[in-house]
Amino acid sequence: MADKKASSRSEKEIQAELDATRTRLARTVDELTFRVSPAEIKRRQIASLKASANHAAFNEAGEPRLDRLAMVLAGLAGTAIVLGLARRAFNRG
Repeated sequence: MADKKASSRSEKEIQAELDATRTRLARTVDELTFRVSPAEIKRRQIASLKASANHAAFNEAGEPRLDRLAMVLAGLAGTAIVLGLARRAFNRG
């Protein structure tokens, strides 16, 4: 059955199909090369990080999320206090 189908196509049709397949394959390889390039991976990761940071710090209206900012500032203040106390304790003796 495959022989009948193959024999019914002309040489030009087969060549055109091969050319089309070759072109699709070349585009696919180019796209994969682009996607795995270090510069593109870096660009995507930076864009993702920025989006995550903006989503964490701002609401949908673009206003700052004060509750989250307050928690971050409280954490920083707590860390500073603990480090100051640890420095004082270790420098005494």
